[in-house]
Amino acid sequence: MTNSILVTGGTGKTGSRVVKQLRAKGLTPRIGTRSPQNEGEVRFDWKDSSTFNDALEGVGAVYLVAPTDTVDSLGAMRAGLEAALASGVTRFVLLSASSLEEGGPMMGAVHGWLRSNAQEWAVLRPTWFMQNFSELHHRDPIRDESAIYTATDDGQIGFIDADDIAACATALLVAHSVKNTDYILTGPEAISYDVVAETLSKQLGRKIVHHRLTVDELGERHQSHGLPEEYAKTLAAMDGAIAGGSEDRVADNVYKLTGSMPTPIDQFVQQNLEAWST
Repeated sequence: MTNSILVTGGTGKTGSRVVKQLRAKGLTPRIGTRSPQNEGEVRFDWKDSSTFNDALEGVGAVYLVAPTDTVDSLGAMRAGLEAALASGVTRFVLLSASSLEEGGPMMGAVHGWLRSNAQEWAVLRPTWFMQNFSELHHRDPIRDESAIYTATDDGQIGFIDADDIAACATALLVAHSVKNTDYILTGPEAISYDVVAETLSKQLGRKIVHHRLTVDELGERHQSHGLPEEYAKTLAAMDGAIAGGSEDRVADNVYKLTGSMPTPIDQFVQQNLEAWST
């Protein structure tokens, strides 16, 4: 792509990494954020249509990150997506999830919209992020309680590093053409939370315990940490699906898209030990 690239959620978990990798290629992406503060950032808010025109002017490709405060992703994003089409955007790369099929809930609905409306599109469907342990909701319990709380039982997941997701997004944003399809993204192996706990225990030198909750108990825990009730229950239900084997798979799309193997969990833990230092 030769036109400008807008990265929505540009200061977030994957968006900031996409920005970094695009810059490493000598490009100057436009960083969409609700509160721009630094060079290259522009105000973009899915809920505020007044932010669309400036953010999208001259843009040919957009990295799409859905707002996290609603399960109605398409309802929240439709006006912005339509504005992007009207402004001349031809390529969309959507961050979805391995658990969300096209036409399903949340980003699955956006996936379906892209197929019906976009000229060029790709949907990244990663499994659960390794950064959940080092930066997001599992970090503090690991650091402060030597604990991980899930409702996944023995379910296995091909945990993936957000840097690998960003590498896939970057490759698709700059490619000469895309295939208008979706890509399941995983790490190199499917493992349980027990294995994650064992890996952390070995490298941290202290026992990390995986506490097995029910889906209802996990939903209540999410709510107690400030998540809206519907979103909390949706996340907890995803853990229940994992317990049933929904994420027990490994895909080779990271290698196909980037030419590099995805990061294994032991390497990730070694690289992020400071996240759990007490």
